[in-house]
Amino acid sequence: MTTLPAPSAAARTADVQRVTAETQIRVRVDLDGTGRARLDTGIGFFDHMLDQIARHGLIDLEIECRGDLHIDGHHTVEDVGITLGQAVARAVGDKRGIRRYGHAYVPLDEALSRVVVDFSGRPGLHLDVRFTAGMIGQFDTQLVHEFFQGFVNHAGVTLHIDNLKGHNAHHQCETIFKAFARALRAAVERDPRLGDAVPSTKGSL
Repeated sequence: MTTLPAPSAAARTADVQRVTAETQIRVRVDLDGTGRARLDTGIGFFDHMLDQIARHGLIDLEIECRGDLHIDGHHTVEDVGITLGQAVARAVGDKRGIRRYGHAYVPLDEALSRVVVDFSGRPGLHLDVRFTAGMIGQFDTQLVHEFFQGFVNHAGVTLHIDNLKGHNAHHQCETIFKAFARALRAAVERDPRLGDAVPSTKGSL
């Protein structure tokens, strides 16, 4: 009987900084964490959504951002998505031993969202959500798309997000971020049956 090699136990962490004329960001991730978060983007509701990624994805996450909020939140939210994508890509490495695919349905009262992710190496975002309000606190709901677009472009993932039901914009948004967290957790989880193999017939991702 052939025994498969055990997946690598190397730490899956990353610390990434991004500095532009619009934002100064530092992101630290540990994909094998316990859901601890330290977040400071200057946008309270956005911090609340990032906390969902940490808590429900079991990812230790630290994000510090100083952005041009005197203009609006666009650059802050988009650039945090970019930097988080870079950090996740670095932490997951060559993707040996991961499950690669993840999906989740998450409800919150009347709202229900579905998220499916593939660590394919090919960036792609397909988002279908019709928010019932333009703002949630100081957070512009149009920026949900910008956050996830930045993430997929730099994490190299295919991401499908569908809000299936919902009347309250806060609930709609929270189900999206919670479902994303659960799908991400499933996709980056090490598969003991896979060993150190790459989950692709091509041999690389």
